[in-house]
Amino acid sequence: MTSNSVGSSPSGPPAPGRRQVKLAPSLLASDFTRLGEELQAISSAEYAHVDVMDGMFVPNISFGMPVLAAARRVSSLYMDVHLMIERPERYIRDFVEAGADGITVHVEATPHVHRAVGMVRELGRRAGVTLNPGTSLETLRPVLADVDLVLVMSVNPGFGGQKFIAQSVERIRTLRAWLDELGSDAELEVDGGVTPSNARLLADAGATVLVAGSSVFGKDGAAAGLTRLREALA
Repeated sequence: MTSNSVGSSPSGPPAPGRRQVKLAPSLLASDFTRLGEELQAISSAEYAHVDVMDGMFVPNISFGMPVLAAARRVSSLYMDVHLMIERPERYIRDFVEAGADGITVHVEATPHVHRAVGMVRELGRRAGVTLNPGTSLETLRPVLADVDLVLVMSVNPGFGGQKFIAQSVERIRTLRAWLDELGSDAELEVDGGVTPSNARLLADAGATVLVAGSSVFGKDGAAAGLTRLREALA
């Protein structure tokens, strides 16, 4: 993979907190009866985060290919699909056909994580890898050089609106160091409990994509929620 060239000067690496940070509102927190309107409200975001849960890998069921396909029909946003499902390789092609631009899989969900990542990339999409908060970061090392995105779960996956796990900040810093050592340009994404109060801290730790659900899709609308996050990162 190529070296990350975004920085405070052409001759040096990015200074802490200086990397461009992308926002990825989580559709799980949106009003599904107004999905088209909600997608329009977040059209200034870089990604739309799509949480897919099967009720087995995590104790909840969300949605699958039909909802993704519906979102794809009404939005040109990058569809950032997070598969919280057992043996994700069974469905990777289906999610690509439904409109996924990137697909992230859990190291705990399959004994064939390299195969799953390879399938995503062979289908012309960006491949990501993630792990639960209680799983050692060392499980990611064998696949780090082969992915386009690494996702740090800062809550236990399965439900929205959970409290941020403070120890996640150090995990972000560690992964940032590993990616920089590799010269990787992979995105470093954070999902779980992201709010305007911790957004700057996460960016300074090395995150380049912030997933936010309830802090974006609030009572005053998603556009206002996005504005608050942007202001926190300024």
